Amino acid sequence: MTAEQTSSTDDVRTMALRVLLPGFAGTTLPDDYRALLEQGLGGVCYFGSNTADGPAALAALSAEIRAANPGAVVAVDEEGGDVSRLHTREPSPVLGAAALGGAADLELTEAVGRWVGHELASVGITLDLAPDADVNSDPDNPVIGTRSFGPDPEQVAAHVAAWTRGLQSTGVAACAKHFPGHGDTSTDSHLDLPRIDIDPDTLATRELVPFDAAVEAGTAAVMTSHIVVPAIDPDRPATLSPLVLGMLREVLGFDGVVVSDALDMAGASAVLGIPDAAVQALASGCDLLCLGPDKPATLVLEVRDAIVAAVADGRLTHDRLADAARRVAAMRVPATATHPELPDASRQAGAAASATRVDGELPDLAGAVVVSVDTVANIAVGDVAWGLPPDHRLDPGSLADGLPDVVPHDVPLVVQVRDAGRRPEVLSFLRALAEAGRPAVVVEWGWPSTRDVGLTTISTRGSSAPGVAAVTQLLRGAGWTR
Repeated sequence: MTAEQTSSTDDVRTMALRVLLPGFAGTTLPDDYRALLEQGLGGVCYFGSNTADGPAALAALSAEIRAANPGAVVAVDEEGGDVSRLHTREPSPVLGAAALGGAADLELTEAVGRWVGHELASVGITLDLAPDADVNSDPDNPVIGTRSFGPDPEQVAAHVAAWTRGLQSTGVAACAKHFPGHGDTSTDSHLDLPRIDIDPDTLATRELVPFDAAVEAGTAAVMTSHIVVPAIDPDRPATLSPLVLGMLREVLGFDGVVVSDALDMAGASAVLGIPDAAVQALASGCDLLCLGPDKPATLVLEVRDAIVAAVADGRLTHDRLADAARRVAAMRVPATATHPELPDASRQAGAAASATRVDGELPDLAGAVVVSVDTVANIAVGDVAWGLPPDHRLDPGSLADGLPDVVPHDVPLVVQVRDAGRRPEVLSFLRALAEAGRPAVVVEWGWPSTRDVGLTTISTRGSSAPGVAAVTQLLRGAGWTR
């Protein structure tokens, strides 16, 4: 190999690293990741395991990453509400998308984006993989739900634009997701490959409307989804489809960074494997490739080498790789809101109350105990605190047996659930409580259900600290004293 060829290979190898955004395990920077950053790794995406030691430790970790590579992207999924990586031991201090959509206060939505941005900037994060721009048109959606601002495209668009403006005013880049829209799915793309069987007109007038608003608001990035949209490309998920990603560039006029959703998800790599999925995503138009959490450095090198090999054999052009690397390196947003602000808890609690729906009359709750049905959240939400601190936790697998003996028989119940509308075993349990005549109120912390269970139901549109405050006030008005 000539010196010129060696230099060219090194250049491709560096660019291949620059377009990768993996996550490592733990709260300290591994030595092998430090070496990758020094060689040009594009950045790191934080997950809950990285943030567990608190904000001071996280800020120090971000500083280490940037010391190894001053241009590195430091990313996180911080949507507020149900999806938080910085707040896992207590509900998020800011309202999530569905509650903000229900409150219908665009100034507050912009303020929430700004509050999130200030917190992220304070710990060295430069890219927030938010807001969610999906229109949640399927109430049984297993992965979007309360992460969406609502079921109406124009409403979602207005809130997406406001949240984006607020976040980016702090100098943290926004990333609207999951293009071209994950709201009309009944399958979780973490586990399988969903399809959205809609015609092009519906796609244009529903799914694309919030993304168009995000582009108009100046979003720095857009994240793809691992879903098949047969009206555009019947054979490939959006992340791997030049037709779908071409629509983002040519129809919506987006000129920023296209970020792939995590390539370890089944919707992207179950058949191909992560390295080949990475090559196809780049060739199709993605610029920055999320690899997922807790990835060993050996996998990062494997993906890098697959990209280098693809350039060598012509499956990926040098120009496409260079364009992706250039876009990642240029991703910056100016900070205009430089004075840090803390979330306004009372304002948000008022908004949470206005977004909360009560179906039925609250019973007398004097002496009530709180029972949580511990359904497992989807992977995007993860294992985080939600709702009121419970007195008792119920295993969803044992609901057919009724309430366990440890739950007092002579007091009212506050039963906390998440997305009961799509969980038959939870619906059956709640109906059995109603038939037994037990004084009880249901607090639904997920997407509001349309199924009647015969009990008064408080629908919150997602868990958050302001939402907990609003529900607490409602329950105390009915006699609950804890």
